[in-house]
Amino acid sequence: MTATSRRSGDPHPDSRPSAPGVRAATTAPGLPRPDGSAQAVTAARLPLPVVLAGARGHGRWHLDNIRRLQDKGLVRLAGICELTPLTEEELGGRRVEQSADFGALLDSTGAAVAVICTPIPTHTDLALTAARKGVHLLLEKPPAPSYAEFRRMADGVAAAGVVCQIGFQSLGSHAVPAIRKLITEGAVGRVTGIGGAGAWVRDEAYFRRAPWAGRRRLDGADVVDGVLTNPLAHAVATALALDGSTRAEDVTGIRTELLRANDIESDDTSCVRVTTTGGRVTVAATLCAERPGEPYVLVHGTGGRITFWYKQDRVLVQRSGHGPEEIEYGRTDLLENLAEHLGGGAGLLVPPDSTGAFMKVVEAIRQAPDPVALPPDAWETVPGEQRRVVPGVDGFVAAAADTLALYSELGASWALPKEVSTP
Repeated sequence: MTATSRRSGDPHPDSRPSAPGVRAATTAPGLPRPDGSAQAVTAARLPLPVVLAGARGHGRWHLDNIRRLQDKGLVRLAGICELTPLTEEELGGRRVEQSADFGALLDSTGAAVAVICTPIPTHTDLALTAARKGVHLLLEKPPAPSYAEFRRMADGVAAAGVVCQIGFQSLGSHAVPAIRKLITEGAVGRVTGIGGAGAWVRDEAYFRRAPWAGRRRLDGADVVDGVLTNPLAHAVATALALDGSTRAEDVTGIRTELLRANDIESDDTSCVRVTTTGGRVTVAATLCAERPGEPYVLVHGTGGRITFWYKQDRVLVQRSGHGPEEIEYGRTDLLENLAEHLGGGAGLLVPPDSTGAFMKVVEAIRQAPDPVALPPDAWETVPGEQRRVVPGVDGFVAAAADTLALYSELGASWALPKEVSTP
């Protein structure tokens, strides 16, 4: 259905750029202690010296973003932690201190913030290293490979009194609070469930890009690099956020179907149903799509539906008695939000406990039996592209979001005969 109207979202109060110097406020908003009380954080002087741990792969995006915010006077790139130093070409001719020793680099640069974009199993230890030194954090998703490691990280950070932002960039979209407001106002009637869909393509080299890629475990440590926990983790986290179920205690049950077409240890074609205190969420995803598509989250209501293409910050509202309306929103960058929070002028968008429900999903996937290999007749290799495709999977992914059903319930011949449940 084609939208009949289109408008820009209202500016978000947290999207205003900050000027360098000392903020007028003397304290940032209260931070949670482990006992639930609040503590104040002295306003930081801007620009904040930042160390980036992991500057290749997705880390290149963070490097470019730090440079963008540096031009705005919010941060200053103080150091890069990599096992192999970046070349002058990779640094764009700029000079910056580099070291493979993360703790020593934080000390020598006087870093105020660390951006951690390293292999999943390293997140907790690196975050706690920074926290013990009083360094605030932007920690890439998933924050940890297990719920126990997540709690160790979150509790340690809180005890150290530092601020931690989890890198779910989609949760910085101004569309998220706007959709929640529509839901609260009853714009689409009573919400009956929320679906999520992600149909992406990844070639076989994607699973060889790093030793931990496509692994559930590595050298005895949990990795849990599956389609729902890493590449399309935003679909899960965003769906839970729209459901209003972000805390661990909001989750009452989880059912998973984990499958793989590629020759990997982890899953590449999976779905999950999360039962929450407020409703139910079903997300289906694959890295073996016939054609790549934009991932989205779908709010089902008795009087309409809301579709949110979260990478594009684009929303389509369809409801009874109204023509469809397509809306594009702005987005607040999470490092920018962290800097302004530390400066005393903004609330933190994605603190650790707001990802507790997502981590319950990660834990359910970690504890589930190893993913089932699809039979050879269920997938094929695209000539000249070295990638595996599951014919028809695009339709099943969309149908799961549309009906809130799992693959097996939709009659996929290659799906599990029954789902795996976690209380």
